[in-house]
Amino acid sequence: MTQASPAVAGTRVQPSAALQLSVVVPTFNERDNVEVLFRKLEAALAGVAWEVIYVDDNSPDGTWQVVRELALRDPRVRCIRRIGRRGLSGACIEGILAASAPFAAVMDADLQHDETQLAKMLDLLERGAADLVVGSRYIAGGSADSFDRQRAGFSALATAVARKVLKVEIADPMSGFFMIRRDRFEQLAPQLSTQGFKILLDIVATGQGTLRTVEVPFTFGSRLHGESKLDSMVALDFLGLVLAKYSNDILSLRFILFALVGSTGVVVHFLTLYLVLKVFEQPFAEAQGAAAAVAMTSNFILNNFLTYRDQRLKGFAILRGLLLFYLVCGVGLIANVGVAFAVYNEHITWWLAGAAGAVMGVVWNYAMSGLFVWRKR
Repeated sequence: MTQASPAVAGTRVQPSAALQLSVVVPTFNERDNVEVLFRKLEAALAGVAWEVIYVDDNSPDGTWQVVRELALRDPRVRCIRRIGRRGLSGACIEGILAASAPFAAVMDADLQHDETQLAKMLDLLERGAADLVVGSRYIAGGSADSFDRQRAGFSALATAVARKVLKVEIADPMSGFFMIRRDRFEQLAPQLSTQGFKILLDIVATGQGTLRTVEVPFTFGSRLHGESKLDSMVALDFLGLVLAKYSNDILSLRFILFALVGSTGVVVHFLTLYLVLKVFEQPFAEAQGAAAAVAMTSNFILNNFLTYRDQRLKGFAILRGLLLFYLVCGVGLIANVGVAFAVYNEHITWWLAGAAGAVMGVVWNYAMSGLFVWRKR
């Protein structure tokens, strides 16, 4: 009888047990946290068949390289390296859809989430007690004392808005730490936005009360390494998500953000017009032209920074994109005036005609910007 030869040192050993849990970890510049988190998961999930999927947005610090090196040593580690797209929500969606286990957890790589709660969360799902388990900072036993005053204030306001406007009943819809049945997630995935940063809120709002949800308390820790993934436009991003869900996804998050940016352009236009007319005392035609140019430039910068941040233009592409944006908006202005004039000629009140033209302009600018300025390559 032939005996099986022992495993050669350094070779990959495939896990024999069926996977129970996939842990999805979105990363950006988190190389110092990769192995630390893995060791914490290893200790917390002893006795569980699990894998961890790091979804990295092509980090400049080479986070994905660290993950790949770790994956060579342990088959429980997987790496998804995303190029040309950014964002927490999109990373979480791709990670969960790539998961092999029937249950998927989402947590940050910054060591602020409590991995010791994962076993309890998994038990609730495996027993059929819930479809979704949320790590909550705002129920008895939980804490967010590590937040600074600004972040604590925004979190409290966003939670209140989500619960009031979207009728979300859980205590911490802004949490980034949760576990869900993968089959239930896959049912909701086509309706989720790949933009934004609060995937849990999107999941709960999209589920419209059909997900049996349990919250478990945890203490939100302090970041040790890396950088926060929440940028300065997070409030506008959140507002766009709330409006998208409030409209039952009739309006996409990207379109709402584009329209919100456009509304800021109106303010910029009139401020510039006033300054050039009254302060610099230039003729109206020159003032109007300058105001239009400044407003379009402002809209382009904000859209590149927020609306299309997962396809953000860089380097020489910014100048090319700006010139194309001027062209798109110029044609959009013609469409705006044309539609408004046609509606007005039908003896419809002036403000309704103006609104029709404005809507036409926004729709045109949005469609053409996505097609020519920020097209996916």
